[in-house]
Amino acid sequence: MDRREFIVSVAGGLLAAPLAAEAQPQSSKKLPMVGILHSGPLDLTAPSVAALRQGLHTLGYIEGQNISLEYRWADGKVEVLPRLAAELVRLYVDVLYASGPQAMRAAIGSSRTVPLVVDNLEDDPVAGGYAAGIGRPGGNLTGLFLNLPDLTAKWLQLIREVMPGTRRVAVLWDTTTSSSQLHVVKTAAQAAMVELRVLEIRRPTDYASVLQTAMKERSQALIQLSSPLIRQASSLVAEFTLRNRLPAISMFRLFAESGGLMAYGPDLPAFFGRSASYVDKILKGAKPGDLPIEHPTKFELVINLKTAKALGLTIPPSLLQRADQVIE
Repeated sequence: MDRREFIVSVAGGLLAAPLAAEAQPQSSKKLPMVGILHSGPLDLTAPSVAALRQGLHTLGYIEGQNISLEYRWADGKVEVLPRLAAELVRLYVDVLYASGPQAMRAAIGSSRTVPLVVDNLEDDPVAGGYAAGIGRPGGNLTGLFLNLPDLTAKWLQLIREVMPGTRRVAVLWDTTTSSSQLHVVKTAAQAAMVELRVLEIRRPTDYASVLQTAMKERSQALIQLSSPLIRQASSLVAEFTLRNRLPAISMFRLFAESGGLMAYGPDLPAFFGRSASYVDKILKGAKPGDLPIEHPTKFELVINLKTAKALGLTIPPSLLQRADQVIE
């Protein structure tokens, strides 16, 4: 571990202190340890991590008293995830929680026996070979998967409800994730006779040049596919689309709150909060392979009406009526 990653790891433990402040260890007995592997920068407010911590707290877990949380953050460097996952395995964690598809794959590669709870908004767990089935995944893995191809097609549909004449759409895709969402949106675009321009993202430094490509090719709208890397850049992309008068949609609420036109996707805090129940059951003796994989059941449509007006767009009344939130 280099100096920077050591600091990040230690800082993660220090920032976790509020969860531990209520009590101190009462014995020398080893506490159940949960390893948390995340591809992003050190941030305990990241939706998946914050939801896990809150969920554990609600279930009665207090860090330092009856549970220990060990963090590893990759800071956007997905290539270090296998090493960070291996570090957690060597600590003999009782459960390994992996947030995002890259972290999941690193965790799978590090151990086939350590109980693994994941959140993954990009992959189909069965088609991808990560689980034998939804109801009984088998092996050492369970958790939360999106696995709803229709959602991706819905983003294109919503853009065309606002702009019926749209014929050129740019798609922001993180190439380090599955291509399943990309295939779905390509099929939907072909059926609607819409030309797609795929903008490939591999690292945070790609955004400036990639987004400029969308403008040079005179894209009429932008769709953000899902990935942890893209979620972390929601504010940056939203500001760019607003500044360049480019209607856009994302799965992440933060995108619309930051100035993007629309967001449609699962209620992530509620969805990610389910991860704590998996950890709880495993710590109490359940096998991950016996715990059914869950899909989100609650979805939200957020429309930034202020942005729509700035872009000179009129949102159909029928669409406004379906919105869970309208930002004015």
